[in-house]
Formats: sequence, structure tokens, C-alpha cells
Amino acid sequence: MKGGSLLTEHRVLVQGITGKQGQHHTAQMLEYGTKIVGGVTPGKGGRIVHGVPVFNDVQRAVERTGATASVVFVPAANLEQAVVEGIEAGLETMVIITERTPLHDAMHILALARRRGVDVLGPNCPGLCLVGHSKVGIMPNRIFREGDLAVVSRSGTLTYEVVHALSSAGLGQSVVLGLGGDRLLGTDMREAVEMVLEKRPSGVVMIGEIGGQMEEEASLLIKELGVENVFAYVAGVSAPPARRMGHAGAIVSRGTGGAWDKIQALEASGVAVGRSLGGLVELISNRVSE
Repeated sequence: MKGGSLLTEHRVLVQGITGKQGQHHTAQMLEYGTKIVGGVTPGKGGRIVHGVPVFNDVQRAVERTGATASVVFVPAANLEQAVVEGIEAGLETMVIITERTPLHDAMHILALARRRGVDVLGPNCPGLCLVGHSKVGIMPNRIFREGDLAVVSRSGTLTYEVVHALSSAGLGQSVVLGLGGDRLLGTDMREAVEMVLEKRPSGVVMIGEIGGQMEEEASLLIKELGVENVFAYVAGVSAPPARRMGHAGAIVSRGTGGAWDKIQALEASGVAVGRSLGGLVELISNRVSE
């Protein structure tokens, strides 16, 4: 299993803090209670953003602030350098928000992170929330309700819809992980499910979508462990084969990766699969008491 540092509260750096997105989401994370201790933008060292000191490089930022994690908002063209810098500086966790990462760059940074024991969420992910404590990423602050459910999702906006629906139904969450939509990811669904199970949630909610084999692989773990109270929703039931739907990871190859393939694998492992968001919430409400 991965190190599990994703589910730990960290002292966080914002790489790309002086950009528009970096500034906006730094304010939102601070408002939620995240310990943002520094920002990094080459050539902008010495500035202050929302009360947070900016450094020219990650190594200096880590030395001055004791940061243990970063959230990355840098452009795709600069992502490889930024992530390597974070790994070399000794960060434990990196949450990569950046979209459109070149495949070769993703292969390099994810392989390096695994060799060095750095937990990575993303690329192209909305981040994570330890509900009621800290949020690292771009998820809206208002959607969460503190509770005992763990949510693991491949989709960004669908994560927000599901979490908001759960909260509105009085079903609170302890942790929400948005894994990302790219073909190569630092943390896959099986790893994420294994991680959140260590926290002994009242239930696990998996939000899947077409493409790849992540849901099928997670279902094997669930069956192997005999886990109860696992729920799922799989988007893309009507998606045609070989067409990309939304992002690089959401593509059905002929014979594999289809929504019905995933639903069948999950149900065969004892997972309760909702056919709609409303149906998912109803399933959870009937099985889990808050």
C-alpha cells in the first residue's frame, strides 16, 4: 500500500501561488483551515500573497517553513521541473492540479515519485479534503458536511455533485479524494480505496467513469477483503467505444473500459451500484446510519 501521507494534515506550499488560479485557491484553502505556509514562483521571491510568503524555489521554501506537501498550479510546460523540484526538496505529498500534462512528463515524474516514496494525487485532479480540517486543491468549500463516509472519485465536477448531494441528505464525509482524469495517475482507485479503508469509514463511495481498468481492479480488492458498505456510481453508460469523453482517461477501448463492464465487476464484488446520483444517495441512506 502507498504511504498514506495523502490522508495526513500537512504544512502546505502552493507552487504557482502568484498566478490567477494559485491566488484564488490559496484564499479558499486558507478559509477552509489548511496550513498554507508558503508559496513558490521563480523570480517572485519576497512577495506576500494572502499573508503567505513567496519563495523562488521549493528547497528554500521547505527550509524556511518546514513544509511537507505542495499543491501544484504551474502551467503544463513547467510541470515536470516543478514536481521534480518538490521531490528533490523532500516533500512527502504532492497534489497536482495542472491539466494537459504531456504523457512523457507524467511518466517521468510519477516514476520518480514512486522511487522516492512521494505520494502524488493527480495530475489533472481537484485535490483532497479531510473534511472539517483541511482542503488541498480546488474543491468548493461549501459542499462538505463532516461525517464518516469516504469518497474516492475519478471525476472532478461529478465529485462536487455527489458530495453536495450526500451533504444535503445528511450523509457526512471524513475524506474526499479526487484522483484525476489523466491516463497516468499518481494514485489509482485501488490504492485510494485501500488507503481510506485504513480510516475505518462507515462506508466508501466510489465515483467511476468509462476508460481504463481502475474500477475493476478496485473491485478485486473489495472482494478480496470482504469489505461491506461500499457504494459506487459509474458515469458514461451511453458512451460509444473509442471516443474520448471529457478528458484523456475517459475513453472506452473496444471490449474493455465500458461503464457496464465496470458495473458488473463492482456488483460481482458486492458493491451497491447506483444507476443515478439520486439512486446512489438512496442506497447509502438505506445502508449507512450517520
